[in-house]
Amino acid sequence: MAQVRASRLVSILLLLQTRGRLTARELAAILQVSVRTIYRDMDALSSAGVPLYGEPGLDGGYRVLAGYRTRLTGLTAQEAQTLFLTGLPGAATDLGLGAAVAAAQLKLTAALPAELREQADLVRQRFHHDAPSWYAGAEQAPHLTAVAEAVWNQHQVAMRYYRWAEPHEITRTVDPYGVVLKAGRWYLVGHDQQQIRTYRVSRILGLDARADRFEWPAGFDLAAYWQRYLVRFDERRHRDRAVLRLSPEGFARLPDLMEAAVADAARQTGTEPGEDGWRQVTIPVESAEQAVPELLKLGADAEVLAPTRLREQIVRVLGELSALYQRPPPAAG
Repeated sequence: MAQVRASRLVSILLLLQTRGRLTARELAAILQVSVRTIYRDMDALSSAGVPLYGEPGLDGGYRVLAGYRTRLTGLTAQEAQTLFLTGLPGAATDLGLGAAVAAAQLKLTAALPAELREQADLVRQRFHHDAPSWYAGAEQAPHLTAVAEAVWNQHQVAMRYYRWAEPHEITRTVDPYGVVLKAGRWYLVGHDQQQIRTYRVSRILGLDARADRFEWPAGFDLAAYWQRYLVRFDERRHRDRAVLRLSPEGFARLPDLMEAAVADAARQTGTEPGEDGWRQVTIPVESAEQAVPELLKLGADAEVLAPTRLREQIVRVLGELSALYQRPPPAAG
């Protein structure tokens, strides 16, 4: 408890040093304690010789004497570890490191000269990073904090995991090398005594950290592994190819309607536009079933030339839609 209070006293001092004036209620909200606790902390700081003074009234609050600056800005080990998360407050909270990130940001800000601190505040006020993609919120991953702790401490984990292939529920013992946040979804990268695999954290059904510590593999680079994994993932997923004719509008809209790998393939394989402006492209697809709804996003700006099966499925779906809309609509109920 004494360590928690000491950390809070330092945070109060740094907040007043960086922001100039704060009320007891504002400090209590920031530090998530009661106003009564803040009053006691202020008494403790004054007794320790910190030149604090309070200003009454609506515009009042606590200040430190002009010109006073503390040098208690050293980062703890945990705060230093979280520096890479200072631009991702949501991710830090998911990992159970929100408080450490906030403390690290505060100490870094306090260490800046006044003019640079003002610039840092301007950037924070005007730019915000939102990791999840449009139309998809962040997944619930109840075991994420436990996964992160195992990663930090290099502890093996025994986990129950749900996968699409049968048997759906499996049990694995994994050396957790790291976690990756991709479009609002968390992934665990770890070695299961056979090879390095990637697991979606939201599909972990149960997890127990073991006392055994594993040795960090020499030369392993999480970012490099993830890039290779994405390339292999696309190669495995995009097993087929489709040949299309695209209107000028369809070709221009492709990056907005399709994933980057498809748009890149169209740019690389596209022929010169014909007299009507249409061009032929070859794109990767997972399967005919998956490709139909994706290609229908382009409407009449795309024509499938091959494979025949995909073209036939497009014709079938369009025929069913045409028949559906030619019938009188049912009465509104």
